[in-house]
Amino acid sequence: MSEKKKACSDSECSKASCEGCEKNPQSFLEKTNELNSIKKVIGVVSGKGGVGKSLVTAMLSILMSRKGYSTGILDADITGPSIPKMFGITQKAQGSELGLFPERTHNDIRIMSINLLLEQDDMPVIWRGPLLAGTVKQFWTDVIWGDLDFLFIDMPPGTGDVPLTVFQSIPLDGVVIVTSPQELVSMIVKKAYNMARQMNIPVLGVVENMSYVKCPDCGKEIKLFGESNLTQTAKDLDIDILGKVPVDPIMAQLADKGEFERFSNDYLSDAAKKMETMFVKAE
Repeated sequence: MSEKKKACSDSECSKASCEGCEKNPQSFLEKTNELNSIKKVIGVVSGKGGVGKSLVTAMLSILMSRKGYSTGILDADITGPSIPKMFGITQKAQGSELGLFPERTHNDIRIMSINLLLEQDDMPVIWRGPLLAGTVKQFWTDVIWGDLDFLFIDMPPGTGDVPLTVFQSIPLDGVVIVTSPQELVSMIVKKAYNMARQMNIPVLGVVENMSYVKCPDCGKEIKLFGESNLTQTAKDLDIDILGKVPVDPIMAQLADKGEFERFSNDYLSDAAKKMETMFVKAE
């Protein structure tokens, strides 16, 4: 058995001598398909399920596409994929000896999801953690995304195997945290924030979903879950609030019909501006 490497002194430290030592931990980053050129990779995360990560992922991808950027969505929520349904994609993904080809929406957003590989959309994926994580990794290494300005990753909830695999294997440029207005919002946001910080991934900001519902008659905003403490939480963590998305029946109807690309609102305009700023700075 090989002897475990120890941390060396600064004078001894070099890239060649320190692979795997405490000062230079081994990188688990995977290379994407050689046919790909992906400029920015953004993870959409949350500390719990049911807060609307897929909704926010889809909205961000559409908004950046409308600004003229080429975008794609990697659906990493293997056991609960919803992205294909929202975009009305029913065809199965095809492949060749070079890799898998993502399906494309009406507006040319590229999408890869486990539902594009299953015989039936309603077949359950009853897999253990390592197999789930390996599938997500293959969506990065084996899929021919081509030239993309932004690849958005719709993450599963929590801090388990799959989120950890994404954080370690895929070179994320940042994450957007999605939450809801309930009292435990502070804990939810902080769990996702702390995981990203521990993995050295920049936190771009937070989006609050189900923030309110607007009365169709008078236009009054009704806080279904009471007043949110998101402002204080964001201030405590020194992160930006990128938008507040209400309970919007029109968006729900469009998602159910597979016509989500038709949504028209400015709920996440600030988030889209931040994404654009990242892209411009990189150039």
